[in-house]
Amino acid sequence: MNKDDLVEAVIKNCNGDNLSKRLARDILDVAFKNIHKSIKKRKRFSYPGFGTFALRKRKARKGRNPQTGAEIQIKASKTVGFKPAPQLKNSLT
Repeated sequence: MNKDDLVEAVIKNCNGDNLSKRLARDILDVAFKNIHKSIKKRKRFSYPGFGTFALRKRKARKGRNPQTGAEIQIKASKTVGFKPAPQLKNSLT
């Protein structure tokens, strides 16, 4: 599913026919923007029944260049991890 598919699904599943594609797209953009802000500021975002997005830190480590085999130093970095809620996990089986 991509962004356009998600917009269409939101429009289809909302009650009433007065939700425009532009408004649905704007609502989703604002929602994801606020999720991003929450992860950046509070280090996590939790949505009950779906899961939790949390900031994770990776330590610096040594790696290898796959083309030359030379050892390289990989810098420490930050990423976002996702832990699904039990309801979501159970619905996948």
